[in-house]
Amino acid sequence: MNIEKYRIKPGKKFSLNEFKPDDRSARGNSKEEDLARLDQMGTEINRLQDILHAESRRKVLLVIQGMDTSGKDGTVRHVFSKCDPLGIRVASFKAPSADELAHDYLWRVHSQVPSAGELVIFNRSHYEDVLIVRVHQWIDEKECKRRYQQIRDFERMLVETGTTIVKCFLHISLEAQKARLEERLSDPDKAWKFNPNDLKERALWDDYMVAYEKAIEETTTEEAPWHVIPADSKTNRNLLISEILLQTLQAMDLKYPPKPAEFDNIVIE
Repeated sequence: MNIEKYRIKPGKKFSLNEFKPDDRSARGNSKEEDLARLDQMGTEINRLQDILHAESRRKVLLVIQGMDTSGKDGTVRHVFSKCDPLGIRVASFKAPSADELAHDYLWRVHSQVPSAGELVIFNRSHYEDVLIVRVHQWIDEKECKRRYQQIRDFERMLVETGTTIVKCFLHISLEAQKARLEERLSDPDKAWKFNPNDLKERALWDDYMVAYEKAIEETTTEEAPWHVIPADSKTNRNLLISEILLQTLQAMDLKYPPKPAEFDNIVIE
């Protein structure tokens, strides 16, 4: 699968209009084929993550951003369905607490980055601090530009200290979001997910698209590139992110640590 067309190149202008949210080109000829591929990739991701954990030297950070209903939770469930929870952790960033607001905006984020041997998924992330705060004009353009630079520096520091970063924007359409919100309202088992505040944010859709576009353009780098993932199709979304993560882990050339020489002399009676 060619994932290059979803990766945003640093230093170049781009538009979200170049990516169709309803693109299903990652899918195969049947649902059964897609599920089999997801199962196969999930098994291989689990194998490589086990080596990452055993190696206990490098780290992987998967950043997932997207509008409400774009599938952040669903991505975590499906992409990592085959994975042993050992060495994997999910960090979600809600509205900051009073204590968090008393520190710089990256303080709570830095404490959640992966440690050696860990794969951490950010379900929302530090990018909230250049998205919702910008859309609602809680920070001005000058402060927003300063934060872009701070985020680039922060991520470069993580990479230079052994973290591989994968960033995915789940690109859903306004129409698909409408359908998913209506589904939540009509299904008693999903109504708990519905938040009336989502409608207020939905009314600011165009502003959010501008904010996402600018944030992605400003913070995609060689060491921490963004990927725009068409997300109207949940299966297409899961296939693409699985493939991106799998190729990332494969490129790391992970190895189990060698057996210590002294183990050869151990006799278990």
